Amino acid sequence: MEPKRHITGIETASILVSTIIGVGVLPLPLFAVNAGDSGAPLITFVAALCATVGVALVAVLGMRFPDQTIVQYGETIIGKWPGRLGSLLVIGFFAVLTSLTAREFGEVVVTAVLKKTPVEVTVIVMLLLAALSVRNNMTTFSYIHYFYFPLLLFPALFIVALSLKNADVQNILPIWGNQPVGVARGVITITALFQGSFILTTVIPHMRRPEFAMRASMVGMLVAGGLYIIIVTATVSVFGAEETKKLLWPTLELAKATSLPANVLERLDAAFLAVWVTAVFTTLLSSYFLTIQSASQLLRLKDHRMFSFFLLPFVFVMAMQPQNIVQMYQIIELVGRFGLYITIAYPALLLVVSILRKKRGERVDDRSNP
Repeated sequence: MEPKRHITGIETASILVSTIIGVGVLPLPLFAVNAGDSGAPLITFVAALCATVGVALVAVLGMRFPDQTIVQYGETIIGKWPGRLGSLLVIGFFAVLTSLTAREFGEVVVTAVLKKTPVEVTVIVMLLLAALSVRNNMTTFSYIHYFYFPLLLFPALFIVALSLKNADVQNILPIWGNQPVGVARGVITITALFQGSFILTTVIPHMRRPEFAMRASMVGMLVAGGLYIIIVTATVSVFGAEETKKLLWPTLELAKATSLPANVLERLDAAFLAVWVTAVFTTLLSSYFLTIQSASQLLRLKDHRMFSFFLLPFVFVMAMQPQNIVQMYQIIELVGRFGLYITIAYPALLLVVSILRKKRGERVDDRSNP
């Protein structure tokens, strides 16, 4: 029998990073400059802080209930039926988030690479890959993220570092923006890009040392938030705020404008897309895993695997609802803003009520762990 507790703090941090860094990397600088102009890096920094608050709430809850997920301790804290309603909202939101992630992936692929391939094909292929992968247990899930973590982080940092040779510091001045508009909306939109960190609610019960959840989550948010800030800073410093506003996927254009020394490779967009596809897979894996795990726990099932293909048609249908890229991003922004009530407000409510009612879970030690 598999030991229940096996995930280390490093693995937890890697799960957070590889989940957060995903499909949203491409339009991230566009969201930031639309809100803050040259102050885009500052907007991204504020958004990362807001997202960190949400992760901290989840980490504190996880440490109070080290053997339970949010589906389980939600019922303990606020009651059976309110807790189940909250769990249904979590399941529904991450099912929609999974579908939108797959659709955005499909749009990028058919626009930038496979121009004659129907978007339905790319979407269903990625969803099938995720559905097959989530049938594994938590050990394999954590190993997948841990394996891909360096393959995502270091190439991304390398490409961004090479792009800085074309940077102009004047493009990111003033740092607070030149007549910024919609700052609050921009912060909310970028904060929503961190919502994959909610996977922490499922990971903590499997950590060897749940009391280290806060430390691991802060490390993960520092790495992911730092990378987002670096990407936005590099993009704006290379293209300028006004030019960035004209680009659909500024990060991809940044990779196209970057080359290796001595022109060994004149464009790095192909290498970047390879890394990005892996990042999309790990993000999709986490959101779909969270969806089916939560659904199986809500229905008191011992095995989550039956949901992996059962939910797939519903997720695919939702993914194909947007009529075009413009409508897709409008829906993504709306869903992202609504999701903050689930990923930040709901954990905050649970934490306050658990403190007032003095609710706390008891940890059952797993002696079989090394």
